[in-house]
Amino acid sequence: MADKPTILNKTTVAQSRLFHIEAIEIRFSNGVQRSFERLTRGRPGGAVLIVPMLDDDTVLLVREYSAGVHRYELGLPKGKTDPGESFLEAANRELKEEVGFGAHRLHHLSSFSLAPSYLEHMTEIILAEDLYEEKLPGDEPEELEVVPWKLSEINALLATGECTEARSIAALFMALEYLKARVL
Repeated sequence: MADKPTILNKTTVAQSRLFHIEAIEIRFSNGVQRSFERLTRGRPGGAVLIVPMLDDDTVLLVREYSAGVHRYELGLPKGKTDPGESFLEAANRELKEEVGFGAHRLHHLSSFSLAPSYLEHMTEIILAEDLYEEKLPGDEPEELEVVPWKLSEINALLATGECTEARSIAALFMALEYLKARVL
């Protein structure tokens, strides 16, 4: 494998409250130079996506408005890590804010990138188990609907057309495989 390319220059192209677009000049190990644009994190920290398991087969989904596709989507609770917060702490906080439960057991399943050629963003996928009721105020503009769903019926969920976010779908399948393997 070739050496990682060298970043020669970074320039901010555009910036909003949520997005920071950066132009980067790159030189590859073979001497070829190229310009790329990428969305960078506007602030330090990362993001978490939580798979909250009410029992061994029941996952708690949330229905929330998704501005990008202008509809309500069923998916997993998610959010940003706050400064000074670990991703496990962020997962438990987001779970309490969005679902009204905390978790006694949190397990890091994986890390996902969305579009690694264009986005600097990574999401930590966390399995939450041994849930207990606890509600914290969240930052959502309306109360989220919590929808229990049998993980063993994930294909029926996908058939509804209400769950289309790739991160949620991948995380659900990963959790299903992880939990199956643990039982064996």
